[in-house]
Amino acid sequence: LPIRKALAIARKETQSYFVSPIAYVVALVFVSLTGYFFVDAMSSDIFPEASVNSYTGRSIFILALVGPLLTMKLLAEEQKLGTIELLLTSPVRDWEVILGKFLASLAIFGSALALTLVYVAFLFAFGNPDLGPIVTAYVGLFLFGAGALAVGLFTSALTSNQIVAAILSYGVLTLLTIIHLAADQVDGAMATLLNELSMVSQFEDFTRGILNLRSVIYYLSMVVVFLFLAVRALEFRRWK
Repeated sequence: LPIRKALAIARKETQSYFVSPIAYVVALVFVSLTGYFFVDAMSSDIFPEASVNSYTGRSIFILALVGPLLTMKLLAEEQKLGTIELLLTSPVRDWEVILGKFLASLAIFGSALALTLVYVAFLFAFGNPDLGPIVTAYVGLFLFGAGALAVGLFTSALTSNQIVAAILSYGVLTLLTIIHLAADQVDGAMATLLNELSMVSQFEDFTRGILNLRSVIYYLSMVVVFLFLAVRALEFRRWK
């Protein structure tokens, strides 16, 4: 199968995460901060279903940091060490390299996100929350994270410096996260466009228990566009 090589790269990259502290640190930070948001929401909200909306709604802002941290080394480190040349001369296509590395980072992020399900267990242990908003909120978090990882992988393909890659990624994600705030300063089609481009605006329906197809397409399109750009960046390096 054409995707077999991408899966092999994904498996290798996933294993490499666990021999470095990155995966553990990111998971610890993500679970700790979402845990804080959960406890804070539980102490301030009356209904359990409101609590899950509160902590997942604030958790998306952590992903603007998690995405760059998980992806900054994927291509930047290989460029710095020179191993990217071996990878590019091997019988593997550029899109297989990008897809494999993306799937590896997505697996690590998905594992960290799964750890937060313990908070959902607490909700059901001490209350009677509505399952719908919980499911859609986690679907939204996963899609939001996938978009953040795609941006991070693209910026990692642009430079051999991991810090630069992380800063570039964080900058792009911060812009896409807060761009809806600029909609208040304009009217008409421009305001609508700014809201539609915002990762936060697209996430809102998920916390209400609504699986909006338009929002799903938005995040999936974001993944495809930035992975395509990462492939092009890798191709440029191949022929440089």
